[in-house]
Amino acid sequence: MASRLVLVFTLGALLLFSRSALCKDSNPIDDDDDDLSFLEEPSDQNDAEPHYRDPDHDDEDNYDDLENFSDFDEGGDHEDAYKEPEVDEKDVVVLKGTNFSDTVEKNRFVMVEFYAPWCGHCQALAPEYAAAATELKGENVILAKVDSTEENELSQDYGVEGFPTVFFFIDGVHKPYTGQRTKEGIVTWIKKKIGPGIQNVTTLDEAERILTSESKVVLGYLNSLVGPESDELAAASRLEDDVNFYQTVDPKVAKLFHLDPEVKRPALILLKKEAEKLSYFDGKFEKSAIAEFVFANKLPLVITFTRENAPQIFESEIKKQLLLFATSKDSEKVLPDFQAAAKLFKGKLIFVYVQTDNEDIGKPVSDYFGITSDAPTVLGYTGNDDGRKFVHEGEVTLANLKAFGQDFIEDKLKPFFKSDPIPETNDGDVKIVVGNNFDEIVLDESKDVLLEIYAPWCGHCQSLEPTYNKLAKHLRGIDSIVIAKMDGTTNEHPRAKVI
Repeated sequence: MASRLVLVFTLGALLLFSRSALCKDSNPIDDDDDDLSFLEEPSDQNDAEPHYRDPDHDDEDNYDDLENFSDFDEGGDHEDAYKEPEVDEKDVVVLKGTNFSDTVEKNRFVMVEFYAPWCGHCQALAPEYAAAATELKGENVILAKVDSTEENELSQDYGVEGFPTVFFFIDGVHKPYTGQRTKEGIVTWIKKKIGPGIQNVTTLDEAERILTSESKVVLGYLNSLVGPESDELAAASRLEDDVNFYQTVDPKVAKLFHLDPEVKRPALILLKKEAEKLSYFDGKFEKSAIAEFVFANKLPLVITFTRENAPQIFESEIKKQLLLFATSKDSEKVLPDFQAAAKLFKGKLIFVYVQTDNEDIGKPVSDYFGITSDAPTVLGYTGNDDGRKFVHEGEVTLANLKAFGQDFIEDKLKPFFKSDPIPETNDGDVKIVVGNNFDEIVLDESKDVLLEIYAPWCGHCQSLEPTYNKLAKHLRGIDSIVIAKMDGTTNEHPRAKVI
């Protein structure tokens, strides 16, 4: 009998399998003590409600989605733990079904955030979104929000499936917001959509303001503020939504931006408030070459992981990442080589430092990736779409990192999967599956296997447990059927990808 693998995520999936199993059994097990009639009852109509009505159905249940950095909390986002954030949202327009259509039809530019009050990602976005709304006040654009828990029908009309979902409307037509979830990211992105793409810098006061207020900028030092050079720069700017582009013909302004006033024009520089502050463009002054240069150089060489910059990491167009796990003390020894390696792979890999002795971030992130060693450890991660991990063996040196990074890019490495220890005994009605015994139990071709992948903190999983145990007890006399469960927060297997 070929093995059938069923991954259980909802009660409905369990009911479907249970009915089938019970109907197929011509000699049911005698178990008068167990009333299983509830397994035949139709599921409540509320099960058909969109998942965003219930906080336990948020994208937090997707263990592979590292964008959901709230997964690093032991308990995730829970409604009863939510407290109203202190955010000044005076410039954010509240939309409901009654005023939504009028707002997006009568205003040319409208950004709309669909949110749920209990959603941790929405709570993190709220102050950034409100600050962006205030800064953009008077710019002919409206920033608005919709509470999807109150405006269910409106949210369904726009296909909202997770939070936050942000759309940008131009003349009533909406497209997804693809920028960063920071004030600066939102402001820059919107200005690109509603403005000319590049701005002129004609005075030293303007230059000082830009350099003081912005964390990364591009300046083109041109022969003229109009014409082919400016057109190429403007075209490149529209390909990079999260960096502001400026142009000047003033030698004094160019000097303030660290360009030689006598340099051959057109010249271009990218400035960042990071370790690698200045990046000089030396390619052909055309749209594609400029955009490629900015894309490769706009991120810090090494990003220190925090909750605030997690979207910058996991929403980047560069999907593959190298993560260095080290204590603050050990980082002094290994970060220089890690930064040197980052220079070799600019635009190809994102380099991330996780401070493991930071209890708030380092420990949960280390647990998430299955890093247990106290010694500096480098891990390759293929990003949200794939979710594969690769552990670097050996010392953290530039030579080793260069070889590891190249093999990572060329897909020559063997993936790493987390696993709890294999249980010494496994005689219960519900078999315990871990990463390292998954093949033995779940892929046994002589068995039909029902596998629940759960999270210990998940409310639905806790509610399901008595029913699941009762089902396992009822079917324990059928040797060809195995009822099993696996903790998806501490175990992985290539055939057990949560969907």
